Amino acid sequence: MGKEEVFYATGKRKSSVARTWLKPGTGNILINDQPIDKYVSNKTAKYIMLSPLTMTDKLTIFNLKIRVHGGGVMGQAGAIRHGITKALIEAQPELKNVLRKAGFVTRDARIKERKKYGQKGARGRFQFSKR
Repeated sequence: MGKEEVFYATGKRKSSVARTWLKPGTGNILINDQPIDKYVSNKTAKYIMLSPLTMTDKLTIFNLKIRVHGGGVMGQAGAIRHGITKALIEAQPELKNVLRKAGFVTRDARIKERKKYGQKGARGRFQFSKR
């Protein structure tokens, strides 16, 4: 067997982490060893995940194997999008400007703010009583 080019990248969003392997193929996408249609039923999440591939017309050119954990459906979708974007840039560096303009290259750094002691939540306070 010959050495096949495989491009690896890690994508992150909220508390989700997606490890992405991209290699030339027919457009087969596996997420946690399941086809994408079986793993994700939410159409919006699926659209978010595949947006870098559809934007660059690479949906049928590459096979993807993705391992994702942590977070919820939309957090995982964002992590997968970030991982696919980074792997695409590694495979074809000329796509970086197109993907950057779409805002896919930058990691969305917004995460949950921690709860503070003596308070109800991150920002929420217990009701103040003057008397």
